[in-house]
Amino acid sequence: MTEALIAVIPIATVLVLMLVARWPAVRAGVAGLIVALVLAVLFFPFESVDNDIVLGISGSLAEAMFTALTILWIILPALAIYRLQTETGAVDSLRSGLAQLSSDPRLTALVVAWFFALLLEGAAGFGTSAALAAPFLVAIGMGPVAAVTAAMLGHIVGVTFGAVGTPVVPMVTASGLEPVEISASMALQASVVGWVVPVVVAVLIARSYADHAAQAGWARWGLPLIAAVAFLVPFLLIAVFVGPELPTLGGAIAGGAVVILLIRRFAAHESPAADPDAEGMSLAKAMAPYLILVALVLLTRLVGPLREALQSIELSWSAADGTFSGSFQPFYHPGTMLFISFLLGALVQRARPDQLRDSLAGAGRTLIPVAAALMAMLSLARIMVHAGMVDAIAAAAADALGGAWPLLAPSVGALGTFVTGSATASNALFSDLQVATAEAIGQDVAVMLGAQGLGAALGNAIAPHNLIAAAAIVALAGRENEILRRTIPVVIPLVLAAGAVALVLANL
Repeated sequence: MTEALIAVIPIATVLVLMLVARWPAVRAGVAGLIVALVLAVLFFPFESVDNDIVLGISGSLAEAMFTALTILWIILPALAIYRLQTETGAVDSLRSGLAQLSSDPRLTALVVAWFFALLLEGAAGFGTSAALAAPFLVAIGMGPVAAVTAAMLGHIVGVTFGAVGTPVVPMVTASGLEPVEISASMALQASVVGWVVPVVVAVLIARSYADHAAQAGWARWGLPLIAAVAFLVPFLLIAVFVGPELPTLGGAIAGGAVVILLIRRFAAHESPAADPDAEGMSLAKAMAPYLILVALVLLTRLVGPLREALQSIELSWSAADGTFSGSFQPFYHPGTMLFISFLLGALVQRARPDQLRDSLAGAGRTLIPVAAALMAMLSLARIMVHAGMVDAIAAAAADALGGAWPLLAPSVGALGTFVTGSATASNALFSDLQVATAEAIGQDVAVMLGAQGLGAALGNAIAPHNLIAAAAIVALAGRENEILRRTIPVVIPLVLAAGAVALVLANL
């Protein structure tokens, strides 16, 4: 037990510095890393490489850097697409199209807070959902606090596979499992609890429009449940049969199309007339980068000969008889698919060269703090793994909780996101612990990683970093506590429910 208490000090350092001292993730992560290095030298001298401390540290940092680069290759083009959509006016066209959906703002608000937010999360992640969905909700009549709350809650299920599956990458590194094994488990758990979210969002919307004339009453409860099914069915199918890149993005596109058709069919007489003076590209052109991405991922994952050809080209390395290693399939990697979609989408939208340049430059600037925080967290995690700290914590957790650990697994993920502001960073920090604990208690690693990923996604709606950024967008700086008071009562029951689901699945 003493060894486990020492081993947990680096994680405790990060938590205290971020929660109490309010340090940013980068500084807290570096501080935690320094503490981990000191403890590794004094108490955990890398037995896996015959106590060679220099090799242990350098190998761990090399793994962290390699994994960080593979993740950043996803984030960069994802953010570039988001910025290109803004530069070319595609986002305005999407907004305009949704604004013409119905004269009942409650219907439009549900589509925006659920499907539009999920679309942005699946394509870009990293705060883009609230950045676009919340102002849109305010523009169609929701109060600022309710709008940010709806946007924050509306996208959390999709955070499991946000930014084309980025949060799954650290899990694959930690476990060695195939990505589809993790995505199938996580999507199943997310589907069991996730249907509640659009219902809660619908309640928020209904309260915001309490004085609105009663229209389309069938949609108040019927539509949220239909919206849940319309998203979660393709979300689950894609995760089980394709992999982690498309569940959120594909579910948002397919489910959104179904619900929009239903609204047009049953509420067509309420649709406002389009503004004849409004200018903008067609919805198909505005969606081009996302549609191209979906097509590329499906082709490369489902067409066997093409998949095998792309996977055959691999860059890999290993050191210390395989103790440290990494691999990268450049033509199969989702980052490459994103970059191709960025270029082809720009071509379809007839983007100017300066718009491409500005989109990439803006994405690069945004990437700098993300890269620093990610590198710090991954370095901390890999040092703790190879020094044996994670094994020590896992052994203590197994002794203390035994088969009840799955109940706590989603809470660990949510705590990681609460502290770091990122589900990807939470997974980088805690996936190794989840794997080691699952193995120590003899339970399914994929189930435990699914619980970690779902908890990390749910924690997105209570992370102070995310609340501050979202509140600032709609001029609510200083009122983040009002949003938090609305999201916490939703997130905590969902995290507890996720723990119950994980416990059942782990014991099947």
